[in-house]
Amino acid sequence: MADTVVLDTDLTLDRFVAIARHGARVEFAPSYADRVRKSRSLVERFLLENRLIYGVTTGFGDNYTEVIAADDAVELQRNIVRSHAVSVGACLEEEVVRAIWLMELVGLGKGFSGVRLETLDLIRHLLNTGVCPRVPGEGSVGYLAPEAHMALVLMGEGQATVDGELLGGLDALRRTGAEPVVFGAKEGLALTNGTHSVTAIGALAAYDADRVARHCDLAAAMSFEALKGNTRALDPRLHALKRHAEQNGVARNLSRLLHNSVICARDRGNRLQDPLGLRAVPQMHGAARRVLKNAVQVVCEELCSVGDNPVIYPEGEDGEVLTGGNFDGTYVGLQADSVVNALAVLAKISERRTDRMVNGHFSGLPAFLAAQPGLHNGYMMLQYTAAALCMELRALAWPASADTVPTSANQEDAVSNAYLAATKAYRAAGKLHYVVAIELLCAAQALDFLVPDRPGPATGAMHRTIRAAVPTAEADRAFHADIGSVREMIRAGTLLAECEKVTGPLE
Repeated sequence: MADTVVLDTDLTLDRFVAIARHGARVEFAPSYADRVRKSRSLVERFLLENRLIYGVTTGFGDNYTEVIAADDAVELQRNIVRSHAVSVGACLEEEVVRAIWLMELVGLGKGFSGVRLETLDLIRHLLNTGVCPRVPGEGSVGYLAPEAHMALVLMGEGQATVDGELLGGLDALRRTGAEPVVFGAKEGLALTNGTHSVTAIGALAAYDADRVARHCDLAAAMSFEALKGNTRALDPRLHALKRHAEQNGVARNLSRLLHNSVICARDRGNRLQDPLGLRAVPQMHGAARRVLKNAVQVVCEELCSVGDNPVIYPEGEDGEVLTGGNFDGTYVGLQADSVVNALAVLAKISERRTDRMVNGHFSGLPAFLAAQPGLHNGYMMLQYTAAALCMELRALAWPASADTVPTSANQEDAVSNAYLAATKAYRAAGKLHYVVAIELLCAAQALDFLVPDRPGPATGAMHRTIRAAVPTAEADRAFHADIGSVREMIRAGTLLAECEKVTGPLE
């Protein structure tokens, strides 16, 4: 991951995550600063000319008919932040808050929003010094409320954590040598409006979903060996009959992961047909991977877009104000809903493989993978956890983007509800990490029982990596920490890296 990321034009998903999750520093390119200053100069000129501009010389929402005097421009922007800070419930995770602030820097730095460079530079400073606003995370139909809680801190209000300590907004700023800003015309609106929170959360969700989906192939390969699966189902001639690139890619991944496996070679014809949890892995994983690929593409497009309203368009010397609906988050919302469904599919097939491994009636292995069944419960309860997580994922799969409740006296008569869709996708990706970690733990334990039979070089590398952190379960213990350890391997990409040392880059 990069240590410093310079914001200029477009930002890649990897660099976005480097800042939001891993604390990479943010700097502005000279071209970034130039765009922001030019856009701001237009807003200030429009204000002097007393142009009628939504959110600058008018009220907000259904109050757009109310004209605001130029002398009240500062109060108007302060009022939108204070009045809109009404989200409730548990607070957003630090990486999510950082991601939203970063998305504001990216979107507002395109030069179409009229925000001052000083305001954006304060956000950059707070990101670099680890200040995290306290942001209640529930109660948004698409944007506004969570962003307003964050903007309060820029004003020296609200609350934020610094080095783990919760402080008032003003104290948090001064702890890092900063002072609050007084928002100028349009700034309060720009910092609460748009697709910033939806895109930020969607970006983290898409990144995590893509990462864990790759590990689903790894887990399936280990389970193939543990359950003595028939690798004839991976025959490239079979998959070539389907015109789905992702299905063919998953089949090739499994073949490479299982290459030179003594277990698979010996048991290749052991069963005419395996259960679908093994036999249909390329089809199910491939279909999910297609959805996730589309989601990553749409999120990356939104990362490179302007989601503000109104837009300050630099047309010639005069410039123009364009009012429309670029703040709508439906693009990301629809993809986020699809992500949850794809993750639920990956979870259901993973849990079925886990169940077969712990079920001695099907696996031929000791009951619940316990060395002494009866006296010890082994991995019995891990399957319970995987099953519960699958049901939680199914509950999340209801499409949020299809729903709406009109707001602002019916001026906003069809809201995107994309914020809910994005937060569900973010939570869903976290749940799948645990489901796959459980499958990997069970597969590693199963392979222990198959000694002296040798797994393939790639699956053997995974097994050794897991065993370096999690010992074989010779007796019952609290397995919570074991699940967490493997989950962190997935999140960090450790297992994938070890595999690819053997296989080369997987698809």
